[in-house]
Amino acid sequence: MAGRTILLLLLIIILSVGGIVWFDYLNVIDAKSVLAPIYRFIPFVPGDGRTQPGIGADEQINLNDERLAIRLEALELRSFEMDTQQRDIDNRFNEIIIMSQELERRQLQLEDMENSLITNALDAENKDRNVEQNARYLTGMPPQNAVNILASLDDQNAIDVIRKTEEIAQAEGSASIVAFWFSLMEPARAAELQRKMAGRPPSL
Repeated sequence: MAGRTILLLLLIIILSVGGIVWFDYLNVIDAKSVLAPIYRFIPFVPGDGRTQPGIGADEQINLNDERLAIRLEALELRSFEMDTQQRDIDNRFNEIIIMSQELERRQLQLEDMENSLITNALDAENKDRNVEQNARYLTGMPPQNAVNILASLDDQNAIDVIRKTEEIAQAEGSASIVAFWFSLMEPARAAELQRKMAGRPPSL
């Protein structure tokens, strides 16, 4: 019985010491000063036997500092997100400016084309009006005089006047004097004009 009692007491002591060492290792209690001699014989316990930094009795966790640190971290993250969004906005703004400049350039090109078409139309209208007036002048003068004037014109202008003279005669339902003009011209010139008129569509 005495032997059993001694074994039980030794077991209780071992379990008690092991529990104290374990709780001290977990930093639940502070038994460093008491267990310092034992720690020298325990190779797996580093340093003072603690794996976590100890907090002194007079030390307290400042919750306000913790909240402030969390808020500062959130602000830094928010600032980073805002900087990223601002860069995206700046890039998009630059793209919009480039697109706007391209649209403006194309608009100017369209305006130039429109002005050019209007100018050409006005020139063609003025030319047609001038050709019609010349045709009426030639029709109203003696045929030989009209033929002499036609002889001084280049082929295209002469053809334009002759065609306009025929158009006026058809529109007014009168006989065209063009055939008589051809009869008064030099045969070579008359043949050349008739050949070009037959092979070339009206220019007006």
